Amino acid sequence: MAVFTQVSSSELEPLLSKLNLGQLLHLTGCTSGIENTNYFVTTSQGEFVLTLFERLTATQLPFYLNLMQHLAHKGIPVPSPQADKHESILHTLKEKPAAVVTRLKGSNQMAPTAEHCHQVGAMLARMHIAAQDYSAKQINLRGLLWWQETVPLLLPFLQPAAKEMMIHELAHHQSLASSSLWKALPYGPIHADLFRDNVMFEGAQLQGFFDFYFAGCDTFVYDIAVCLNDWCIDWSTGALDSTRAQVFVQAYDALRPLSDNEQEAMSDALRAAAFRFWISRLWDWHLPRNASLLKPHDPMHFEQILTLRRTNVWQYKRPAFAA
Repeated sequence: MAVFTQVSSSELEPLLSKLNLGQLLHLTGCTSGIENTNYFVTTSQGEFVLTLFERLTATQLPFYLNLMQHLAHKGIPVPSPQADKHESILHTLKEKPAAVVTRLKGSNQMAPTAEHCHQVGAMLARMHIAAQDYSAKQINLRGLLWWQETVPLLLPFLQPAAKEMMIHELAHHQSLASSSLWKALPYGPIHADLFRDNVMFEGAQLQGFFDFYFAGCDTFVYDIAVCLNDWCIDWSTGALDSTRAQVFVQAYDALRPLSDNEQEAMSDALRAAAFRFWISRLWDWHLPRNASLLKPHDPMHFEQILTLRRTNVWQYKRPAFAA
């Protein structure tokens, strides 16, 4: 979340009236995130989040908003897009596509325990199961095609060792994508950005997932790997905490059993997830957009994680009693 486009109370009020969300009481710009303009909105009817989309188009956005609505109808705790009298959940504000969604209760858990990881792993499995009959299709817009377009733009900014690693990793993942193993992996709508700051807890209880605007269709094991690289690491070194990782994947596996191919692909999926966020953070660091309250993330964090994932292979160990 960030503020690229300034919105005043008087500019927002007509949209709130159109959505029948009551009187505006408070409007605050969000400081986290780097893609869209976001505001926390308090009205006489509750708490909401306003998003103005800075990169995604009105043609692309129904995939994300309808996915959230689909998951909410299936009982997955996600923000619910607010509709007008015509049942439209995609709106326009300041000449940009916009949406208003319910705001989840709670706060981020930035120092997760094994129990937090268990809850997130189980809910991720529930989300993947619930999304399997979602009919709309949208590729992962931060997947391999985007890596191939973006890597050449980043290479001039890199030192020789980092440049060599980036070129090698891109070639590695291009080869993987064409392999029979990768083509056989279970595939469907994924969150693709389920970091700790996109999950809410109230006390010890998971409240829900949010920020689905990087979602797309990709392998489920990649979505798991994105989570492991954030929820289950030693923050200072980037090393995977095998205990939390095992708990996370075991909770997932208990609800949506991993295929043999997914278990074999886990290590490469961890590399792919680290590579994706190294690329995107380098892009935001070296080729930033102007935004009020924008705080780009340090790309060195994921360069460190990727370096470790290339040499330290981790495999999920299914308990002997599991199916």
